[in-house]
Formats: sequence, structure tokens, C-alpha cells
Amino acid sequence: MTRDAHHGLAHQLKEQARQLGFDPVGLAAVPAGDRLNLRTAALERWLAAGYQADMAWMADPRRRAVEQLLPGVRSLLAVGLNYYVAADRAPGALKVARYGWGRDYHRLIDGRLRRLGRWLDDRVPGVRWRACVDSAPLMDKAWAEEAGLGWIGKHGNLIHRRRGSWLLLGHLLTNLELPADAPATPLCGSCSRCLPACPTGAISEPFVVDSRRCLAFHTIENRAPELPAAIAGAMEGWVAGCDICQEVCPWNHQPLESSTDPDLQPRPWLLDLQAEEALHWSDSDWDERLRASALRRLKPWMWRRNLRASQGGTA
Repeated sequence: MTRDAHHGLAHQLKEQARQLGFDPVGLAAVPAGDRLNLRTAALERWLAAGYQADMAWMADPRRRAVEQLLPGVRSLLAVGLNYYVAADRAPGALKVARYGWGRDYHRLIDGRLRRLGRWLDDRVPGVRWRACVDSAPLMDKAWAEEAGLGWIGKHGNLIHRRRGSWLLLGHLLTNLELPADAPATPLCGSCSRCLPACPTGAISEPFVVDSRRCLAFHTIENRAPELPAAIAGAMEGWVAGCDICQEVCPWNHQPLESSTDPDLQPRPWLLDLQAEEALHWSDSDWDERLRASALRRLKPWMWRRNLRASQGGTA
């Protein structure tokens, strides 16, 4: 394939990704530049400090060696799916992180990336590719930064100039050598609003999030019968995930485009979640309400534990 053909295919691939609802999109070359090496070293320091808590999968060695995910990989298409929806919670409602409002984003992104891969199959017979969402052992935010989608903010989330940090990420790895986009330029500057905003001090220093103190970790990943007292006493109404560090970010205070994607629209009950009512839901009630949701990771007993903790009671 000629150089012009590679550029043409890269352009068409990005356009196909946009037609599938992804924006922004960008390409990174494999192996990547020095910044990825720095991000890898930062991950190793984070793991050595124990900040992953019980998330043992974060130490998967493939996360630091993309070639193990697709032998012969030469390029990586990074895509963002805007999940911001201009909807408000009912007064007094408990809080659920925005990423969980709609359908399970893992399935959405994976399905759309596979469609993109099949499109690539038709254009380049014999091409190899692999679709990855954040359940794959890939440094997804670092590769998205390398592909120019945005920069990693001090709260550890990827920030885009127009979308803010309300982006779900996916990647399509391929053995094709496609022209790379320029990595994103960090634009947090001297701003550090996210650090003091965290009620548990989980952002221990810029760009370092200690999962052991994080409300999102404890409400979703912690399998203990009771939440730690320091967490239960600082929930501020959050019972599934936490968006505080994103809500205070100035890049999320600009006028943001509200997603019209039907798969990302909020389930009405999530915007009016009341502990007094939800504590009486049976396991089958929870199963029905969370059908095709990323929040199925929380078992019914975990919801009840979190709801009780939000009321200041014991779990």
C-alpha cells in the first residue's frame, strides 16, 4: 500500500468511526513516543504504592505491552463516545455516576468497534485488528492522549477541549501502519480544583488517585459487607460511582453538547433514586432495573449496603 493509500485509508477509517457516533477520534503509532514510556513508569509507581487496592487486574503485564494484545500491532485508533446528557437529578435524589445512566458502554463501544473492524476487513483483506474497551488490559487514557483525543487531567481522567471529561474510550488495534496524529497538549495549567474537591482526599497529588480512598472504588469494587467508616461518612449522596472531581473541572463548565444517542439516555429511576424506596426492592427488582447496564457490577446486596451508608446507618 502506498503512502497516499495509507493516508486515504486513515481518513476513511476516522470518518467511519464518526458515523458510528465516536467523536473525537485519532490515530497513534506503535511503538509510541517517550510520553507513553513516562505513563508506563507512572503506572508502575502507582502499582508499587498499592493505590490499585483490590483491583489486581491493573497489574496485568499486558497493560504495559500493547504488542501482547495484538502481535504485530502498528497502529491504534482511539475513539471517544460523549456520554454527557443535559439531565438533572430530582431534588434530594441519591447520586449515580453519569457513565452508568444508560446502557452498558462496554457493549456499546465494543459492538461499534467490531463493526469498524469488519469495515476494515472489507477494505484490506487479511488485515488483523482487535477491539478494546476499558475492560481490556490497555492503558486506555494514555493511548487516547497519544492519539490526540485529549490530555490526562490531574484527576486522572481524559479531558477534551470541547467535550470536557465526559468521554468513554475505546481502541481499535491493527497491524496496518497508518499515519499518526499529534499527541494532545496538556492544558490543566496551574488549576488544581479537583484535588481539594474530593471529600476523601483520594487525589493524593496531581495525577495520582489512591483507590483506597476513592468513593467510586468503594461503592462499585469493594466487596466487603460494610464500607469503611471514613468512606461511609463522606459519601455526600453518591451510591454508585462518583463524579465530583469531574463536576468541579472548569473544562466541564463550558457549554457542552448533550448526547442524543438513545443508548446513553438516563434510566428515569436513576435520576430519582430514593433510599427509602430502593431498600425495599427485591433482587429481581434490581435485576430488572439494571438490565444491560454497566452498573450490574454492583450486586443487589452492594446497592443496599451503599444506600444504608448514604443514610448514615450501618451496612
